This record gives sequence, C-alpha cells and structure tokens, in this order.
Amino acid sequence: MAKIIKHQLFFPHPPAVVWEYLTNAELITLWLMKNDFLPVLGHEFQFRINPMPQFNFDGIVHCKVLAIEPCRALSYSWNWGPGNGELTESEVNWTLTEKDNGTELDLVHRGFKGVGFMPMVDAMDTGWLQNMHKILKALNATTDGTAKA
Repeated sequence: MAKIIKHQLFFPHPPAVVWEYLTNAELITLWLMKNDFLPVLGHEFQFRINPMPQFNFDGIVHCKVLAIEPCRALSYSWNWGPGNGELTESEVNWTLTEKDNGTELDLVHRGFKGVGFMPMVDAMDTGWLQNMHKILKALNATTDGTAKA
C-alpha cells in the first residue's frame, strides 16, 4: 500500500499572506528548514537540517519546483537519503483555497520511492502538521501584535 501524507489546516488569513510563508525562503526557514528556495518553475533547491542517522538521512533534502500557481498551488520534489547518492524520492503538493474569509491549506506528500523510508515518512507525517501549525502561529503573531522584532 502506498503511503500518502495528507493534512489540512484553516488559516484566518488571505491566500496571499499564507502563500508568502510557502514561497519566501526567509519565512520558510522560520517554520521548516534553512533553504535556497525560489518560487520559479524548474528551480532546484535544498532544505538543510542536522543529519538524522536514525532515519538514514544526511540532513539535505534535494528539491525542484515542479508546478507553481501563485496563491493557489505549489509542487516540488522532495528527495533525501544517507548522502551516498541513494535517494528516496517523493513529491510535496500545497493547495490554497480561499474559504470563509481565510485560507484552507492542503498538504499532500506522496510518491515515495526508495528503500527503508517508512520510519522517516512516519516522522514526517507528524512533522508536517506541526510545521503547518508553526505557520499559523507565526501569522497570528504578526496580526495580533505579539510578533517580536
């Protein structure tokens, strides 16, 4: 059975505001990882974090922007491994839907291909939802005046 990670979260903010947190490298660093992301079709980029040997992960996620529709949809490859050239391949898809004076944000992470990736996928399932909540918390802080300069 193919593993698919799916999460949905409502943001009481317009899609353009949520979009910034998905496509601005500095803002992505706040809720996910250091990166060199650019919202350009075909752009190859990396996410970087400390290695996690328990997940056979060297700390580098190799990505490429596969599709981009400003304020509506973003898709990129998400490939990781132990650093020896072997990669587990997958794809991350974000969809933003304007709804109830806010934005419904959907994440689908799927297409996992490789060997021994299930422990990492299980950890990412929880991690993605936590990270989506980090975006919500950051956005709420900027709109309620509690953000720190």
